[in-house]
Formats: sequence, structure tokens, C-alpha cells
Amino acid sequence: MLKSSLDLKTLRHVARLARLSLTPQEEKLFLSQLSSVLDYFEILKKVNTDKVNPTYQVTDLENVFRFDQPQPSLNSKQALSTANSTRSGYLKVPKIFKK
Repeated sequence: MLKSSLDLKTLRHVARLARLSLTPQEEKLFLSQLSSVLDYFEILKKVNTDKVNPTYQVTDLENVFRFDQPQPSLNSKQALSTANSTRSGYLKVPKIFKK
């Protein structure tokens, strides 16, 4: 296994940034686990990826949403014309909160 550059001081700094309070047992466990992850990244850095195209989407799913297109809309008078009740140019609806 590679020698990790993660030390206890760095782990404590990262934990503080993440607002985590770690016990000494957790520090020991996480230092070991995070060191293993970082060691694996060091191995991956050595893999030659020069001829590999970047992958941005791996599921081949497509966005099913429509594009927004401006369309003519109702003016205030037209929008309020079918309302049951209005007041000062706004819809008037029953209260839903009680005092």
C-alpha cells in the first residue's frame, strides 16, 4: 500500500471545515479510511487516459423537458375575468389560516 500524505493535522482541519466533532477513535478510523481512498486516487492518476473520451452522461437518458418559449399571455383583466371574486386587481380567495 502507498504512503498516504494525509496526516492527523490535515484530518482535523477537514473535520473542522465540515463542522464535525470526532472522537479519538473516529479520528483513527477516518484517518485510515481516507488515507486508503487518497492512496487509490494516486494509483488512478497513473492510468493513461489520453485516448479516452470524456464521459459526461453514462445512462444515455435525454432531458424530457420542453424548452421554454415565450408566448402571448393574458393581461390582468383577462386573467381575472373568470374569477369568482376579486379585490383591487387581485384574486380574492378564502382564508386558509385561522387566528
